[in-house]
Amino acid sequence: MPEQSRVIYLNNAATSWPKAPGLGRVLADATEHVPLPTGRVGYAAKDQARDCRALVADMLGASRPEQIVLCESSTHALNLALLGLPLRRGDLVLATAQEHNSVLRPLYRLRRLRRVRIRFVPTDRVGRVDTEEYRRILRQDAPRVVVVNHASNVTGAVQPVKELFGLAKERGATTLLDASQSLGLVSVNAQDLRADMIAFTGHKYLLGPVGTGGLYVCPDVQLDPVLVGGTGERSDLKDMPTEMPLRLEPGTPNLPAFVGLAHALRWQRENPTDQDSLRGLCARLEQGLRDAGANVIGVPDARTPALSFTLPGWDVEEVGYILQKEFGILCRCGLHCAPLIHPYLGTAPRGTVRFSLSRFTTLDEVECVIDATGRLMS
Repeated sequence: MPEQSRVIYLNNAATSWPKAPGLGRVLADATEHVPLPTGRVGYAAKDQARDCRALVADMLGASRPEQIVLCESSTHALNLALLGLPLRRGDLVLATAQEHNSVLRPLYRLRRLRRVRIRFVPTDRVGRVDTEEYRRILRQDAPRVVVVNHASNVTGAVQPVKELFGLAKERGATTLLDASQSLGLVSVNAQDLRADMIAFTGHKYLLGPVGTGGLYVCPDVQLDPVLVGGTGERSDLKDMPTEMPLRLEPGTPNLPAFVGLAHALRWQRENPTDQDSLRGLCARLEQGLRDAGANVIGVPDARTPALSFTLPGWDVEEVGYILQKEFGILCRCGLHCAPLIHPYLGTAPRGTVRFSLSRFTTLDEVECVIDATGRLMS
């Protein structure tokens, strides 16, 4: 790290930092308390898991907390959704070229084991879904499932989900939204977006602890359990209980982490993000990088504060290494677990350097980053 030991953290699309104020104290308190299992006979304790579910349900516009399955990550949630659907040989799953590996790899497994078909809708040069091609595919075929990443973790482009899912529902498809990069930044309402399922993570823009996430499942969707085991209730059954969310939640939950997530959700509700300020910082960073000679993937209209670029004559991994070692700037370099998008962006096979801001990023930090990038190009 540089001599001044200052850290400028611009890797919030991977995991956020700083977290919601007070989170560390809440996690410590939750860990130190005597564990009282909720929902078990003989105990009377506050249902901390339900408390967290209720906050998420309110955020997503879900009618009942039981529609929220608590998971260790959005990857876990996406596996529950995709592998739990009763898909059979020949069924079509329609996804997009900007999907994360947490969607791609379960789909490849479904193709290998159940012989489902997969089609990927291309994107434009900034990572936004090609809606005309999407419409053309829907006219040709009737997918069983349509899955869309709400916001690209590479470019920050927010997808027109309401339009995409509305068209999918007209063809009778089940819709799955990956809100890993959007929840906490963009409004995510299940009914408004016509999303049958929504996967989310707690450790990114919700400012919660790692090891938290979940899956919203509408009442009309029935998932087969991917994992089975103890639930603490209905122990006489040979199969998992049919009631949600028990059906999809075997094992002992990480209650301290979900107490922490509930704290972060309350803090967010009381302290909404200044979206205008965040957009202004992104615009300043984008312009400053262009002035320094970077090839920036500029995203018009709706976007998150993730910004990708390359530097002429530089390998992206080398840029990231020098930014961290010489300037204390922490970012992410490479394909960002989204390999299919890069041919459309013109950044294959090496990928991009990605800066991802948060509500805590300052203008001074942005100016320091612009200056450091300029020095690399001088």
